[in-house]
Amino acid sequence: MSDRIDIDPAQLDAMQRYKLLIGGILPRPIALVSTISPHGVTNLAPFSFFTGVGSDPMLLLFCPANRPDGGEKDSLRNARPVAEGGTGHFVINVVPACIARRMAACAEELPYEQSEFDLSGLTPAPSVAVRAPGVAESPVSFECITRQVIRTNPGKPAGGNIVLGEVVRIGARKGVIDSMFHVEHSMLDLVGRIGGRGYITTRERFELPVGAAALRATAGVDLRENA
Repeated sequence: MSDRIDIDPAQLDAMQRYKLLIGGILPRPIALVSTISPHGVTNLAPFSFFTGVGSDPMLLLFCPANRPDGGEKDSLRNARPVAEGGTGHFVINVVPACIARRMAACAEELPYEQSEFDLSGLTPAPSVAVRAPGVAESPVSFECITRQVIRTNPGKPAGGNIVLGEVVRIGARKGVIDSMFHVEHSMLDLVGRIGGRGYITTRERFELPVGAAALRATAGVDLRENA
């Protein structure tokens, strides 16, 4: 008898699928995405469906799902290209533990003309290459120009959207990035998402060699396999 279960997502509703995504894909890094509307109103929202895409060109993406009524979230409205009514700019700010509560506050549903910067008390920092501000309290910020928006189910509740951005500037706190462009992880102290309302820190780490050598390595932590 197999010790695994088999689930057909086609037989589930959207909420059940969402629970499996946020509970099974973890830990997830958090992008605190700052944008600005064509009328100059700033927006700040956290997204854990976020990752890097490639380094040549340097690309990132984040995925804002549609609202329950099928409408687009403010971050997407602002970040979409100018031809689609947005500004075509956004900034991805990483999230250290010291601002975790203020980051979570930015998930509040505010009217489009109100800014989460005001609600959270986080500080907008002028960007160098894009209109959207960064977050002064974030140790690393990636200024991005929107290259493409992919809508997987336009106008439908829970429909996904992929916002692909090219990084045109990186801002970092002094000491975080060295002359060889290595990032000092201990100075970031980032948090990530797990299922439900859960978060984790990045304070425990280990290193392994790449490839077959990893099978012979001891990492100083319990890596016993149960499979």
